[in-house]
Amino acid sequence: MTPRPAPALAQALHDRPDAPLCVGYSGGLDSTVLLHLLAAAPRETGLRAVHVHHGLHPQADAWAQHCVQTCAALGVPLEIVHVTVVPDGNGLEAAARAARHAAFERALAPGEVLVLAHHRDDQAETFLLRALRASGPDGLAAMRRWRAFGTGSLWRPLLAHGRDDLQAWAQAHGLSWIDDPSNADTRLDRNFLRQHVLPLLRERWPQADATLAQSAALCAQAHELLDDGDALALAEVTTADPQALSRTRLMALPAARRARVLRQWIASLRLPPLPANGVERIEAELLGARDDAEPEFHWHGVVIRAWRDLLWAGHRRPPLPGDWHADWDGSSPLTLPHGGALRLDGAARFDEALIARARQGGERIALPGRRHSHALKHVLQDLGIPPWERERLPLLFDREGSLLAAGDVALSDAFDRWLRDRGARLCWEPWPLPTPGN
Repeated sequence: MTPRPAPALAQALHDRPDAPLCVGYSGGLDSTVLLHLLAAAPRETGLRAVHVHHGLHPQADAWAQHCVQTCAALGVPLEIVHVTVVPDGNGLEAAARAARHAAFERALAPGEVLVLAHHRDDQAETFLLRALRASGPDGLAAMRRWRAFGTGSLWRPLLAHGRDDLQAWAQAHGLSWIDDPSNADTRLDRNFLRQHVLPLLRERWPQADATLAQSAALCAQAHELLDDGDALALAEVTTADPQALSRTRLMALPAARRARVLRQWIASLRLPPLPANGVERIEAELLGARDDAEPEFHWHGVVIRAWRDLLWAGHRRPPLPGDWHADWDGSSPLTLPHGGALRLDGAARFDEALIARARQGGERIALPGRRHSHALKHVLQDLGIPPWERERLPLLFDREGSLLAAGDVALSDAFDRWLRDRGARLCWEPWPLPTPGN
C-alpha cells in the first residue's frame, strides 16, 4: 500500500523555544515521529531524549535497545531511566504514569523543556475521560500545549495534529517504532475509548476528535479566566501571612468562588491537594466556627486551623517538648527540637549564658515602657499569636529566672535595651529553613 503524502507536521514546531529540549521517548509511533521532527529541524540549542524503563513488559529491555539504536541513528543523546512502579490504589496505568512523570521531572535540567508527543486524538480521549469523571472546566481543559514543569517547562507541539497525520509522516519517512501490546488492552479506560467509543463516534461525527479537542481548548480559555478571577479573590482574602486567610472576607465570596480560592490557596502553598470532601469539611467545620473554638482539618500531614478571623494552613508540626531546655550564649544559632532555631544577630554573644526552655504556664514578662509585669499568656493573646505558634515558642530566661524573651515576638524591657545598645537583634525561625531548590 502506497502511503499518502505526509502532512506538513513541521509547522507544529512554529513556537519552538530558544532553550534546550528533552524528548520523552518511549519508542512508540508518536514519540518516534516527534523525535524525528525535532532532529531534522534546524536548531541552535541542545536536543536529547529520555526513555523511561518501567520494567513492566518482558520486552522492556528490547524496547530500550530499540530506542538506543534509533537515537544513535539520529545523532540524539539518549538517557535511559529505570523506575519501579508501585500501584497506589488508582491502578497500574496511573502508577506507571506517575512514575514516568516523576522520572522526567528528575531528569530535566533547569531551564530545559520537556517535549511530549501527545496529539489531538489523545486530547479527545482525555477530554472524554475527564467528562466521565465529572470534571469541571479545569479538568476539561485537558492537556495544555505549554505549562511549567519541574525546573523547566513542558511543551506538546503535536496537539493540533491527529494520529493519522503521525502515521502518514512515519510511513513517508520509513520510520520504525514499537507497538506496545498493552495498548490493545480494553480493560484500561483510555484503550476502551480508543478502541470502541471513539470509532463509533467517528462513524456519526467524522470530526469528533477535532471537536472534542476544540471543546478542551475552550475549557482551557474559561479556566484561564476563572484562574484570573481566583487570583484576584485570593489576594483580597490573604493576610500579611500568606499561610493565613481572613475568614470574614472569605465568607463574603460566593460559595463557588470560595471553593476555587481555597484550592488555589493550598496549591500556592505547595501543599497536597485538598481531598474530595476538603472544601465541604472546611465550610462545615472551620469557616463558621466560634473565634475561640480552634477547630482543625487534617490530611496527608497537613492541617488547616481556624482561630479568631484566621484560616491557617501548613504542615503539622509538634510543639516544643514540655521538658526541653538548653543553655545558650548566642555565639551560634540554637537549634530547636523538631526544627527551627533562635539566632542572635549583630552581637558576638550574650554577657552570660541564658536558659532557653518551653512554656510551662504562669510566666510573666515586663514589657518595654511598662511599669508592671504582665502574664505572658495575655501578652501573646493581645499580640494575636495563634495557639499553634505559642506551642512552639521558645522562652529565654536569665540565670535568676527572669523572662527576657518569648521567641522574637515579646521582649522584656531590660533585654530590649540590651539589644538596642548593641544594635543587635533576636531572631526566631519557627520552621526549618527551606533547602535550595525546594
